[in-house]
Amino acid sequence: MNQTESRKDEHVRIAIEENVSTSHNYWDDVKLVHNALPEINKSDIDISTKLFGKKLGAPLIVASMTGGYDKAKKINENLAAAAEKYQIGMGVGSQRAALEKPELKETYGIVKDYDVPLRFANIGASQIVSWGHKKTLGNAQKMIDMIDAHVFIVCLNFLQEAVMSEGESNAKGCFDAIKKLAEDLDTPVVVKESGAGISFDVASRLSKTKIAGIDVGGAGGTSFAAIEHYRSKLRFDRLHERGGKTFWDWGIPTPKCILDAGDATDWKLPIIATGGIRNGLDVAKAIALGASCAGVAHTFLEPATKSKHSALFEVEVIVKELRAAMFLVGVDRVSKMADIGAEYGFKK
Repeated sequence: MNQTESRKDEHVRIAIEENVSTSHNYWDDVKLVHNALPEINKSDIDISTKLFGKKLGAPLIVASMTGGYDKAKKINENLAAAAEKYQIGMGVGSQRAALEKPELKETYGIVKDYDVPLRFANIGASQIVSWGHKKTLGNAQKMIDMIDAHVFIVCLNFLQEAVMSEGESNAKGCFDAIKKLAEDLDTPVVVKESGAGISFDVASRLSKTKIAGIDVGGAGGTSFAAIEHYRSKLRFDRLHERGGKTFWDWGIPTPKCILDAGDATDWKLPIIATGGIRNGLDVAKAIALGASCAGVAHTFLEPATKSKHSALFEVEVIVKELRAAMFLVGVDRVSKMADIGAEYGFKK
């Protein structure tokens, strides 16, 4: 196992074995109002939706997590099986490892064996800058083909890069690289944060490009600074262990990111709410705030390391909880959840 594979393995193990959540989950601050007379039947509620032209069985995405080392194949397979059954979207982790080591392609490509209605390819923003535009277009197509992706994610993960001992904290030129990629790549491009959130100003800048959507990836769930804190601790690297602890709670709360990104883009771009989503009630809150879909990572990760059955069960629970939340606010369609949010004053 090389350094990259070892790092990916450590990320998964630490995320499961240690408490790497931020100190506060901001979804607890968002409250939906109970409707004692919903005047609908729970069985009649339609939780299906459309995103990037694809129909989903629920406004839910298995957020990009892993790939690029041997054990990741089984994790992604279990997640893909769940995504197929419930017809929800799914992303994979950064695919750079498979570009550098082709024998790792199957750790991502396994998702092609399942009928996942919306698949997301993924690469870090700093990587597309270092490649240059021509090489980026070629590599992007390889990553898209690797999983038959419908959407291409450019991941902003500079918090993690800043506190990681082997981090690549090179952000200069990222905006222009994203802008050019969105213009020239045939596949829709989504910009995604990884736990630190996207601000009003950044969303406003991105809205002036041809990207197809924003995944706000806000604070409130897994802290990648915390993960790097524990990774550094394993290596007795006190310098980076300290940095990971200092920035443990860094970031913009996910609910705020949704509202800011929506206002910055005039609600014209799909917004994916990733960051701290634990259950179907959180999904309902995200949709009420104006998100098109919610992305779930940590909640799905441990079940996916166990079995397909465990992964399927976790998705089933979240879908059931979402339906219950919609029933309790008296909403029978996903599209109407945003109307509920507007009534609460969430959206302007």
